[in-house]
Amino acid sequence: MSRRGQEPDSGAESLSSDEKEVVAGSAEGEGSAEEHPAEDSSKNSSSSSSEEESDAEESDGRRSDEEQEEKETLPHCNESGVNCLPPCKHCRNENDQKEQLTPRRLSGGQHVVQLDAEGTYQCSLTGLIFEVTGAVKITYSVLSWSKYANLVEKPWIVGGPLFDVHCDSAAALTSIQFPHSLCLGDHGAGMAFKVLHIKGESAAIEPSADYSASHVKWLVSSLSPVGPLIQSQEPVQYHGAVILYKVVDEHPSLSFRVYVATNNDSFIKDISRAVKHSNKKFIKIDKPPVCQKLLQKGKRYRLVCEPEAEITPEEIEFVDGSLLKLKSYIEVYLEKPDDFTLSLVELESDATVWKAKLRESDWIHYDQNKNEQKRSAGSVKKRKPAIGILEEDELRSKKQKTGNTADGIATKILTDQQLMVIAKLFGRQWREIAIECLQMEMKDIEQIQATEEEVNMQKFLVLSKWRDREQSNGTAEALYRSLCEKASYEILQALQGFLARC
Repeated sequence: MSRRGQEPDSGAESLSSDEKEVVAGSAEGEGSAEEHPAEDSSKNSSSSSSEEESDAEESDGRRSDEEQEEKETLPHCNESGVNCLPPCKHCRNENDQKEQLTPRRLSGGQHVVQLDAEGTYQCSLTGLIFEVTGAVKITYSVLSWSKYANLVEKPWIVGGPLFDVHCDSAAALTSIQFPHSLCLGDHGAGMAFKVLHIKGESAAIEPSADYSASHVKWLVSSLSPVGPLIQSQEPVQYHGAVILYKVVDEHPSLSFRVYVATNNDSFIKDISRAVKHSNKKFIKIDKPPVCQKLLQKGKRYRLVCEPEAEITPEEIEFVDGSLLKLKSYIEVYLEKPDDFTLSLVELESDATVWKAKLRESDWIHYDQNKNEQKRSAGSVKKRKPAIGILEEDELRSKKQKTGNTADGIATKILTDQQLMVIAKLFGRQWREIAIECLQMEMKDIEQIQATEEEVNMQKFLVLSKWRDREQSNGTAEALYRSLCEKASYEILQALQGFLARC
């Protein structure tokens, strides 16, 4: 690594020794998991970090809501984005070579890698770097900092994602390097890096062995949730990301949520989970999220829309919201569904931090297609004649065969041919998607695999089982709704094509 973990003589050790035990306080209140429009983020306190996740989630490998992974959760060109950001002109480039590996993804947002020999390996999805002395199997996942907010005491602040790491041979895993979201520039000498090692209901602040422009190195003492902390004598600057979600509803107007976040997987995952559990339905707008200028705590930023839109609030004061249970966002509302441009501007310098052009093609969605169909149908709707009981029974039977109707437009149940088209478009992670999005049981998938050798037929039979279970709701619209946060662009396009022919 390019920098040694030299910590400043600023009293950091007197504030917390290398093995200081931080007793976990009880969670304060039972705050809602729903986010709220941003006010000054600095007015939010970490006391809003209620224990929303249940103890059952911890004992089950922190699976349930922790699994809103990664295609949707991490909005970068790889699934985590840690190694995908363009080199920062302020940061020193790392020249040391590490073997890159792509982990196998398990349900519950977990990753697993099998390392066959001694060496240093880097995960291409999360940016974690493992140093091992022999063959090992390592399982790991991203956790939420907000759940452990009461364990992070000032002057320490979050430096990067929180990970839960397990290894089948702990002695062989000698060190882990955690990605951080900070821009060190030329100010690294004024920073102290440590790691928070969570052990049950308490935690220890342990020393870092080294740090670089992108990672904090920790010598493994034992395995449980661990993440990097930082103490700085100067204002902290972050690599940032702007993440967009559009409300999906029946209205022709446009409503968006805009999140300004640090490039921190835990933070981004919290955002995705909060959106998923909102009372409203959203789709993520795929725009380059990376901020072209660093974000700094305490500085004020304004979101600007051209043409003009209703923006609430128009200005925010930036803080790293990793520890906050309620993630702040900016709401953008446009009366007419026209193309527009969003820009995030730093007030002090008037410099553009982030900018994106949004076009109608970015948010075409089945619900909006349905709106167009309903408007068209409404303009030619005729008075329905009275029908007898037998005719009514016959009509009900037809509806069960073709699916639900909306203003006379039939939503047809997917055919075998259409399901096969979708099956062939699924990639290697189709089993995970079937479990997470279609609520299929692993035993059912295994039973299908035991009786059918051809992979495309296995995928087809899983989709067919989903259709049979959904009965009259086994439609392209329902499948799109289930898959929209996980499936590939090609699958979603195919389903939109089916909808257009309904």
